[in-house]
Amino acid sequence: MAEHDLTSRLAAQLDRHLVFPLLEFLQERQLYPEEEILEAKLRLLGATNMVEYAMDIHMSLHGTDDVPDDMVARRAEVLARLKALEAAAAPLVAFLRDPQLVQELRPDRQYNVHMLRERFRIGPDQIEAMYDLAKFLFECGNYPTAVDYLYQYRVLCTNSERSVSASWGLLASEILMQNWDAALEELNRLKEIIDSKDFSSPLNQLQNRIWLMHWSLFIFFNHENGRNGIIDLFFQDRYLNAIQANARHLLRYVATAVVVNKRRRNMLKEFIKVIQQEQHCIKDPITEFLECLYVNYDFDGAQLKLMECEKVILNDPFLGKGIEQGSFTIVPLIDEFLENARLFIFERYCCIHRCINISILAEKLNMRHDEAELWIMNLVRSSKLDAKIDSVSGTLIMTTNHVNVHEQIIESLKNLDMRTYMLAKSIVEPAQAAQQAARGD
Repeated sequence: MAEHDLTSRLAAQLDRHLVFPLLEFLQERQLYPEEEILEAKLRLLGATNMVEYAMDIHMSLHGTDDVPDDMVARRAEVLARLKALEAAAAPLVAFLRDPQLVQELRPDRQYNVHMLRERFRIGPDQIEAMYDLAKFLFECGNYPTAVDYLYQYRVLCTNSERSVSASWGLLASEILMQNWDAALEELNRLKEIIDSKDFSSPLNQLQNRIWLMHWSLFIFFNHENGRNGIIDLFFQDRYLNAIQANARHLLRYVATAVVVNKRRRNMLKEFIKVIQQEQHCIKDPITEFLECLYVNYDFDGAQLKLMECEKVILNDPFLGKGIEQGSFTIVPLIDEFLENARLFIFERYCCIHRCINISILAEKLNMRHDEAELWIMNLVRSSKLDAKIDSVSGTLIMTTNHVNVHEQIIESLKNLDMRTYMLAKSIVEPAQAAQQAARGD
């Protein structure tokens, strides 16, 4: 299944801290050798301040309690730098820890900067020092404290570029702390900034959209309303164009969301068009399943791809865990995907067959005959399909109601009078208005 693993492509568009959850998942699934995962973690940690964690990984990888001297020196360097940053930001941090003083802050940033300078001798240097401290704490893995400082910095800062950078830091921190509601708010905030900001080049704006979509996967596949959220975002023209330009692997997640989201089934037809456009550029079992079913009408191919889809979903860091609902329940996404995928196969098969052998249909659904018969029976009842099961012959008979031609004509002419009236009105009223204007002249 490593052939279909997207971790390397996803990691290229993520902050290195966001890659750790992906590696943890792969380590749990044992998709790669343990040593490779640990070495990958060490390489990621090399550019962070999480020295203690790096030491633990090093000892696990090499089976020893000794750590290299450079790691020990690096830890001392990090502690010294942390003390220096805390000292530089201390006046502002002390101010923000006093609730009564914080109440004096206003939405007007210029007022806040002036008030802090005049009354408390806190200037832009201390404000920027708090940003540096928050970023340093984030690199240390202290996400809660980094979040507190970044929220306060965004209220006070007048540097628009650093404000945007703080928003990215807040989004990453909220994701890593699994605060999905807060993360969704930050995601929407960044989307507004990206869509409205003047970038130095269209390519830069495209890259920001690609980053945003990759980071959003953590939220959309953990938030209870994520299935709607990913469709709403990824199907917007500007974001869909970004996917087709430089992130086609994200179509896997769009396809999954479309399959499992029964309320947004109307997006399936539009997504099939995208698959047809990109079928020569992407090879993913989930998109190929839909291609077999809706483009090629290849039911045998769809059956084989469905078996691949099950393995792909179980081994995907975003799809394999399911979607949280409330505080405790996790809905297995694979169960919903298979249920809806089988429903797709059944619907398409019934569209082109009148008498269906249940044994053959069970084979295409990857189910036993008795399971398929019970599943079809419940489906016919719940969806009120005009069909019946012949248990003796083991067939499902679809009833087709052919509408009389005369009834079709009468139905199409029902609104003819109203349409004619509206057409005449749209012609007469402008003519009358023109005549009145001419008389007034």
